[in-house]
Amino acid sequence: MSAIFNFQSLLTVILLLICTCAYIRSLTPSVLDRNKTGLLGIFWKCARIGEQKSPSVAVCCIVMAFSILFIQ
Repeated sequence: MSAIFNFQSLLTVILLLICTCAYIRSLTPSVLDRNKTGLLGIFWKCARIGEQKSPSVAVCCIVMAFSILFIQ
């Protein structure tokens, strides 16, 4: 069987991960701040991206939602 890679689904998962991590860090920053390195550091980095680049992440979320709702 051949696996089909869907790039749009990957982008959707990444955007949701960034938004979720930024939201969790806004509610309880100590949960993500104690894991800045290692495997769990990925979530801290996603939260930082969501905080620092929030206007561009918001635009990407809107474009992705529009494409999922109206183009597919």
